[in-house]
Amino acid sequence: MEIFLEAYHYFLQNQPFFWKAVGDHLVLSFSALGISLLVAFPIGLWIAKQRNISQVVINIFNAMRVVPSLAILFLALPYLGLGFVPSLIALTVLAFPPVLISTYTGIRGVNPSVIESASGMGMTKAQVLTQIEIPLAIPAIISGIRIASVEVISSATLASFIGGGGLGDFITRGFALYDVPIMLVGAIPVALFAMLSEIFWSSILKRYPVQ
Repeated sequence: MEIFLEAYHYFLQNQPFFWKAVGDHLVLSFSALGISLLVAFPIGLWIAKQRNISQVVINIFNAMRVVPSLAILFLALPYLGLGFVPSLIALTVLAFPPVLISTYTGIRGVNPSVIESASGMGMTKAQVLTQIEIPLAIPAIISGIRIASVEVISSATLASFIGGGGLGDFITRGFALYDVPIMLVGAIPVALFAMLSEIFWSSILKRYPVQ
């Protein structure tokens, strides 16, 4: 309990720095997630229609998911340098596979008979995609977004290693000073944000039962 009290006192004494770190962390996380959605979602739709190459591409992105977050950040370092932008790119790369794979899985999981029935009713391919396939794939897509959001929020703490800022600054400072209360000032909010993200996307997912 004493450790948590010390962490609270440190928070009170460093509120301006803390709230700036919170803002940086959330901007970094949401920006990475948003960019990954804008890029990975349409690519996932396209790959789902390319049966000759889809499995190879998906296997590549599945392999990317086992690469540690810190490794991605350090790989970006020699080419992009330090700061917010390299951290954003690295986290976007981290969020890319779950969104792409879930989109692909959702579209490929739509019952072919449903697609055939829609086509038989005179719907165009674009109409089938937007009115039938994507709505039926929403549960899988949301699951991918949920995974990506939690991964990005948690991994954004590592951005401090390459000058990306965020709540990870408290954790790295605590490690450097062997000070657990300082680490908790960064770790507790990150855990809270990750849990809130999980709860938020899970609550949305419940509205779309798996077909």
